[in-house]
Amino acid sequence: MMLSTALTADLIHGIAELEKTDRGVLPHRLPSWVRHQFPDPQLLAMERQPSGVHLTFTTTASRIELITHPSRVAYRGADRPRGRVDVVIDGMLHARDELSGGDCLEIDLQTGSSSAHSGPDHATVISGLSTDLKRVEMWLPHNESAEIIALRTDAPLHTDDRMGKIWLHHGSSISHGSNALAPTEIWPVVAARTAGTVQLRNLGFGGSALVDPFLARVIRDAPADFISVKLGINVVNLDSMRLRSFVPAVHGFLDTIRDGHPETPLLLVSPLFAGIHESTPGPLAVDPASLGTDHVQFVATGAPGDTAQGRLTLEIIRDALRTISRDREDDANLYYLDGLDLYGPEDGVALPLPDGLHPNVEAHDLIGRRFADRVFGSGRPFATP
Repeated sequence: MMLSTALTADLIHGIAELEKTDRGVLPHRLPSWVRHQFPDPQLLAMERQPSGVHLTFTTTASRIELITHPSRVAYRGADRPRGRVDVVIDGMLHARDELSGGDCLEIDLQTGSSSAHSGPDHATVISGLSTDLKRVEMWLPHNESAEIIALRTDAPLHTDDRMGKIWLHHGSSISHGSNALAPTEIWPVVAARTAGTVQLRNLGFGGSALVDPFLARVIRDAPADFISVKLGINVVNLDSMRLRSFVPAVHGFLDTIRDGHPETPLLLVSPLFAGIHESTPGPLAVDPASLGTDHVQFVATGAPGDTAQGRLTLEIIRDALRTISRDREDDANLYYLDGLDLYGPEDGVALPLPDGLHPNVEAHDLIGRRFADRVFGSGRPFATP
């Protein structure tokens, strides 16, 4: 006999809230007031993708069933891997289940047209487990939204509150997990699992780390023992600011966080290496020559070196963030990390960015392990006893 468990927020970690739907519940990484205040389609699509979100419980069950209804965006002529559900038992990856079915919005990048397709629910079934008490984590896909319809087990389960200190991280699509294969392979999860003592809440949103004031308020109001903010690449991608506006915007972003977390260790992280934008401003665009292929490439459309009027490149962003951290030297718990220490020019040669912008699977792992060492290691900013 299978037992159904109520889908409540104490079971699902890494979220702002759960929305009740006709099927079940939909995890949201941003609260409803943000979604109402700024219903930007890109942001809404990204916050619905449960990057870093996982169900955690203890049980003696030998069979576990998680029923979800995925929803994704696909690009015609440029196949992308489906999302996965990673099942971790007592700290070890036990199973990786590739999603099927669900809803799909297919977009033609050449014409801009789109078509919607619907499909069935997806069942992740884990069977043949020992009946010993075990701790189970079911990590939801980082690159598709997933309504949770049911969680069934053949023995009772219990929520687990042994979650460790909370690490809240905000960043761009790289923090979100772009080009990673599975939810436990995105670099923030790699870093959290390597550190071993923290519970990640991932506020990495593809294309949406734009120094938005509402994100600073979300961070201000959220529980956190450690906070990191990785800023810059999306500002360059969109060519959305000039240096004159970027610097005070970052100061204001940090000031707002400090209103709610006056002494919490706070790490300011500059962009990773990306050759297309190191000395060339945005906007970012898809290389027309790569359309219709399986290897879409991004290009910078600004003129190399065109920075006289304050246009931003990654080199300028890093200098600005380094200066901001120095100018706030009275904040004893503010730290700076150069993104080139996580992924630098030499890594761009050894592990090149497949699309010119996002790291591959191996690079995500490298970045996560480096972050854990430089940030959570002994004597580092987020070190724990």
